[in-house]
Amino acid sequence: MHLRLLPLVLALCAGSAQADLFKDPQWQSWLDAGKTADLARAAQARAKAQPDDDQAVVALAMAAVDDNDAARLEASLPALQACAEKRPQAICSYALGRVHGQQAMAASVFRMPGLASKTREYFAQAVEQDPLLFEARSALAQFYLIAPGFAGGSAAKARALAAEARQPEQARLVRFLVAAQDKDWAGAERELAGIRAGEDRTLQRELRNGWMRLGAELVEQKSLAKAKAVFETVQRDNPQHAAGPYGLARVALESQQPDEALRLLERCRTLDGADRYPLDHRAGQALIAKGDKAGAKAALERFVQNKRSSPRNVEEAKKLLASLA
Repeated sequence: MHLRLLPLVLALCAGSAQADLFKDPQWQSWLDAGKTADLARAAQARAKAQPDDDQAVVALAMAAVDDNDAARLEASLPALQACAEKRPQAICSYALGRVHGQQAMAASVFRMPGLASKTREYFAQAVEQDPLLFEARSALAQFYLIAPGFAGGSAAKARALAAEARQPEQARLVRFLVAAQDKDWAGAERELAGIRAGEDRTLQRELRNGWMRLGAELVEQKSLAKAKAVFETVQRDNPQHAAGPYGLARVALESQQPDEALRLLERCRTLDGADRYPLDHRAGQALIAKGDKAGAKAALERFVQNKRSSPRNVEEAKKLLASLA
């Protein structure tokens, strides 16, 4: 079960870095915003004109990961492997780790260990090739923290990744991951509070992810006032991103304010990154609270059919659908 959680956590927590994956700022912006159709379209055009363009190869793979498209994931492997073997560079190794990690989510118990091993190996290779590529360092740290020992998991190795980080902010971010996994939430908050992202948009993204994870834990603990303050800060610092309003919608749901939750969820849909959050799942919960069973059923069915939806949220949504029947 731990291995099945690995790809999900990597998908949620990876995606920010000290050095962007893509040289083209527009491509990086599309990836950050979850606009993978635009990214894939541009990458396909470039790959057609320049088949060996590594940026296009990686972009197509990352779009497939984001869309959780099994056929495109498999199709991305030959070009990625050629990139990693013939023109070794960290972004290709990292992308291979992400593809194999995503494949592990749907793999049989027989294939999963092999895919998990490849995931770890490629992330480690990427860290070695470019120690400043935080996507790789973060993903490898999460692997070590989440995978069981027999599959290569090791909290000590995750801590070593923090100690070896060449930049203080990277070290703090990895220490945050370690503290969060240990459920040392006070320590996790201290690490986040000590990070100064400045104008570095990549640090801003990673810091946003960290605060969202902390806020979600506060919601689970029913510390709603503190969670609200965290999400309000995220919203203030990231006004064009869906993260803050989504977090506030969760607080509204837990506070028995379904109308406010629905308002915030609708606002999320107009902002960057909206596709990365389970908006229809939360909308279904809010509509159930309002007594709108038909509306809830429609929202939950949309969510279950969405390939991007996380397995854990899908399982919860299916239970809600069953209760409506």
